Amino acid sequence: MGLKVTLLTATAVGFACAAQAEDLTIATVNNGDMIRMQKLAEDFSAKHPDINVEWVTLEENILRERVTTDIATKGGQYDVLTIGTYEVPIWAKQEWLVPLDGMPEDYAADDLLPAVRSALSVDDKLYAAPFYAESAMIMYRTDLAEAAGIKISEAPTWTEIMAAAKAMTDKSKEQYGMCLRGKPGWGENMAFLTAMANSYGARWFDMDWKPQFDSPEWKAALTDYLTMMTEYGPPGASSNGFNENLSLFQQGKCGMWIDATVAASFVTDPASSTVADKVGFAKFPNKEGVDNHGNWLWAWSLAIPASSDAPDAAKTFIAWATSKGYTDLVASKDGWRAAPPGTRTSLYANADYQAAAPFAAMTLTAIESANTQKSSVQDIPYTGGQFVAIPEFQGIGTAVGQQFSAALAGQMSADDALAAAQANTTREMTRAGYIK
Repeated sequence: MGLKVTLLTATAVGFACAAQAEDLTIATVNNGDMIRMQKLAEDFSAKHPDINVEWVTLEENILRERVTTDIATKGGQYDVLTIGTYEVPIWAKQEWLVPLDGMPEDYAADDLLPAVRSALSVDDKLYAAPFYAESAMIMYRTDLAEAAGIKISEAPTWTEIMAAAKAMTDKSKEQYGMCLRGKPGWGENMAFLTAMANSYGARWFDMDWKPQFDSPEWKAALTDYLTMMTEYGPPGASSNGFNENLSLFQQGKCGMWIDATVAASFVTDPASSTVADKVGFAKFPNKEGVDNHGNWLWAWSLAIPASSDAPDAAKTFIAWATSKGYTDLVASKDGWRAAPPGTRTSLYANADYQAAAPFAAMTLTAIESANTQKSSVQDIPYTGGQFVAIPEFQGIGTAVGQQFSAALAGQMSADDALAAAQANTTREMTRAGYIK
């Protein structure tokens, strides 16, 4: 019997392999860059015919739930996991992940962007390799802005953005001024709303770990979010996550979309975006008087669970998928604009990439300016940008996300949603022993 390696993704894709080959099961998310990786995995199979790759591709919330359950129970279903900057340090400290020692000499770990490498390391040891990394920014329709007689500045305020959203909205044409995440989940609507709250001067917890949803900053942020989405957003927004909003923007239905920088290559892709040549970029907004533009840092990364019985084969796949060679492969197939962003210094020094990717400089600036050690202008006892880096945040963040999504769906008021978030989070943090 050969070794078994499982990679988790949202679609089942199999590759023929030689007899007695090792089986790798890879779990991943159904985002565009991961779908491309599966298509290009024939290159890996040709180079490693002794390793058979099997894919499990899942929607973001489902991926997180299944991967977390499997690794916590030592289920061993998967050999390669797609996880992020939230999970890696927590799981590494619990000895749930295999350290990525002994990567091939040409892997060039020193080429990884320092902020990204640091986020995926514990005690200077890398526990996951970044497939792509991101911050957040505004993507907007330059033609609609011009037609409305408005100009989006490079570093706009929320007041400016809300006025622009109003001016761009024409619901009779299915033209919505603003598209934002509404689907509940700690990594879905709460990723955006936490970043937005940070930019309003809010924080999740004070220095005694007491929740702060009863603060004026949180009320202002949630109220403005609901105003934008109910008055200038698309119908059914409480069901829209990253992929749904990407589709809306590509179809020309969004005047602005504030989300992950990784989306830039897809909204500017002429093959899939009807507005590819009409997209501008700007910094994540801030509230007037608050020196904070969103502080978002995320890396979808590949890691090996300690329960895998094929760690060496898994490491071989990870080295292929996150290497400079893979970036060159993507560029040769789909052009430099499609290269996985945000992981390597060399990519941003590449003149071909800079010429093909008008969003490159804005993406790098956003990533390098993210302050995950202090994501709020107020004093905080936690780290993390669009999340709180404690194990309990998955459950707490998802519960709060459900309250805020219900408010967006019109099932409760902003005040009621904030009160419920305050009560629920206080109860859970008390149970967990943070609040004495």
